[in-house]
Amino acid sequence: MIHPSAVIDPSAKIADNVTIGPWTMIGADVEIGEGCEISSHVVIKGPTKIGAGNKIYQFSTIGDDTPDLKYNGEPTRLIVGDNNVIREGVTIHRGTVQDKSETIIGNNNLLMAYAHVGHDCVLGDHVIMGNNASVAGHVYVGDWAILSGYALVHQFVHIGPHCFVAPAAFVYHDIPAFITAFGSPAEPRTINREGLKRRGYSAEQIALANQAYKLLYRRGLKLEEAIESIGKLGDDPAINQFLSSIEKSTRGIIR
Repeated sequence: MIHPSAVIDPSAKIADNVTIGPWTMIGADVEIGEGCEISSHVVIKGPTKIGAGNKIYQFSTIGDDTPDLKYNGEPTRLIVGDNNVIREGVTIHRGTVQDKSETIIGNNNLLMAYAHVGHDCVLGDHVIMGNNASVAGHVYVGDWAILSGYALVHQFVHIGPHCFVAPAAFVYHDIPAFITAFGSPAEPRTINREGLKRRGYSAEQIALANQAYKLLYRRGLKLEEAIESIGKLGDDPAINQFLSSIEKSTRGIIR
């Protein structure tokens, strides 16, 4: 059902079984997939493509222009996957031509109230952003990562899969996979054992991840030495994922 007070641009493509609440504005070049629920007082601007089964709560602004001063009105995009929950007051900006011209939100994510996703960010799947958590432009957040309330992430930072970032932490450097990070600036604390257990990692894989963590952070090794030592732990998917997240770092990892 579309409320009669909603303002929808004629060029917007609205799929079947979409609910749009009162006083919501859907702009030009917006596409909304089947079964989405859009509450009242939501603003969605295009070019934006939203997949199926998403739920967007009141006062959220989705797909607006970035405040990046380099942005000059270019037709950049926002792509949102399926089955995301976007709570009250969330803001998500489109990309810039200085990057890939698009911001991407994956599937099955939960963005709690007043979270912010900056331009050109990529969020994977099953990501949780707590209330008021914010990621600046060009940030990558891996699958199953959790950013607690009021966590702040500097531009261009990469956060690996299955990471846990504590409340009010400030992340200035990249975080390898599986790491829990606390403080301002954020520092490594341990591996996310409980998260890995919930995601189906075996006890042996969790033990390997813990060994890799200790080699990286607790043995006093140089980064190159730690990477070499971690590689000797064996050809396990958990070890490969951990090493890959380190090797992809562009800002240096938290230490």
